[in-house]
Amino acid sequence: MLKKIDHNAVVTSRTEDIVAADKIILPGVGAFDNGMRNLESRGLVRVLSDKVFREKVPILGICLGMQLMTKYSEEGTLPGLGWVDARTVRFRFDDTANQRKVPHMGWNTVHVLKENRLFRGMDERTRFYFVHSYHVVLPDEGDVLTRTHYGFDFVSSYQKSNITGVQFHPEKSHKFGMQLLKNFMDL
Repeated sequence: MLKKIDHNAVVTSRTEDIVAADKIILPGVGAFDNGMRNLESRGLVRVLSDKVFREKVPILGICLGMQLMTKYSEEGTLPGLGWVDARTVRFRFDDTANQRKVPHMGWNTVHVLKENRLFRGMDERTRFYFVHSYHVVLPDEGDVLTRTHYGFDFVSSYQKSNITGVQFHPEKSHKFGMQLLKNFMDL
């Protein structure tokens, strides 16, 4: 998708590539503990943390990548990166009339809660592709960029300084995803 919007990207787990990066996308498909183990076994936690906190490089966590930036997930037992004061919890629907299938899978709209550069050029019809069984809970509403309704309103993106997470998959979200990725690359 980045090539389609005329941006070069390096898919890598090499620390020297990450050290040279001026922006980072932390993708994610899979399980929380496996994701954390992969980052730790490759020696990426420290280099990523240095880039994010010392150099203030913009980072975009996508789906599991968003969740890995929280303190922990109900999906696993390992601690997350802890970059954002948040936790990742499984979808639960207490109201029988409000039951939904898990995982939440398919297209859904996002409701932008505050003006920000990531969602520039988008409106209330903006929709993205989701595939997830867990969602992020943030105690600080000031960090929430968007919410999406699936049985209840959940955080579909957040931003704290240079750290941004999106629960949906912009790389699978056609023109809306292209716009979001363009906005991120233009930061």
